Amino acid sequence: MKTVDEIVFSAVLDWLDAGETCWLCTIVKTMGASPRPLGSLMGVSQQGELIGSLSGGCIEDDLLERVRAGELAPDKVVVHPYGVTAEENERLGLPCGGRLEVLIEPLSPGHREAIAEIVDALQNRRCIRRQVNLASGAWQLSPLPRIESLHLDDKMLLQDFGPRLHLLLVGANELARCISELATAMDYAVTVCDPRRDRIDQFPVSAVDTVCAMPDDVVRERASDSHSLVITLTHDPRIDDMALMEALQSEACYVGALGSERTSAKRRERLLLLDLSEAEIGRLHAPVGLPIGSKSAMEIAVAIMAELVQLKAQRKI
Repeated sequence: MKTVDEIVFSAVLDWLDAGETCWLCTIVKTMGASPRPLGSLMGVSQQGELIGSLSGGCIEDDLLERVRAGELAPDKVVVHPYGVTAEENERLGLPCGGRLEVLIEPLSPGHREAIAEIVDALQNRRCIRRQVNLASGAWQLSPLPRIESLHLDDKMLLQDFGPRLHLLLVGANELARCISELATAMDYAVTVCDPRRDRIDQFPVSAVDTVCAMPDDVVRERASDSHSLVITLTHDPRIDDMALMEALQSEACYVGALGSERTSAKRRERLLLLDLSEAEIGRLHAPVGLPIGSKSAMEIAVAIMAELVQLKAQRKI
């Protein structure tokens, strides 16, 4: 599944290859309530095509009209504010008090190589940084181990891009259904694995990949990089422990297991007997999720996703 960034850059690349005039628009500053987060991208073509989103409202239409008319960024980079007045907020459909600034970059064939490199990095689950010189519009790219927050000053923009977080759920059950629905809404790529064919065939969420295979093989083949998360949900040690053995020895950025404190303690004892080190077992989040007293499947799913939100905010995943 492609990230929104990959979709935008791929479209821009196609426009450049077709000889079309186009622009890349990036939210570089937000104040107050913002409909889209910092770093959100949108591509605009001279033919009137839009890809990506900055507001989900009228900002897109305003930008399209003005760049095509040559009023904004005809030949150099511009930072343009939106939501400066209450009247503009109302006209553009921005939240009350919301304000944002958009970097608008006219793209040329000279940008093609850099854009292709970004697309390649995203397709191969690598992180990459683009540095934009605001005076000249020139880009400079560099690899990096993990993405950092967008930075803008008077001279340059630093913006990092990385692969979509991939969540592997071991066990096609009701809790997996609830987690899948929340995680896909939060832009995770989700795979559900279960070696039991009947469970996979009956799994009701169509927006996820489903795999009927042994979980250690699936971890090894699909969820072993530093942008992958693995959570076991079956309550069956014969299934869960196989996944955990592989995941805890991989580069996966998060490994969690469902179960009570007592169940989790017994699981750690079993993993020690399977020749995992104390350090590897120490990576395990078990019981998985924030301790919010959840009982139902959806409440447990909320607790699990809330923990992932917390870890993302702390830059730990």
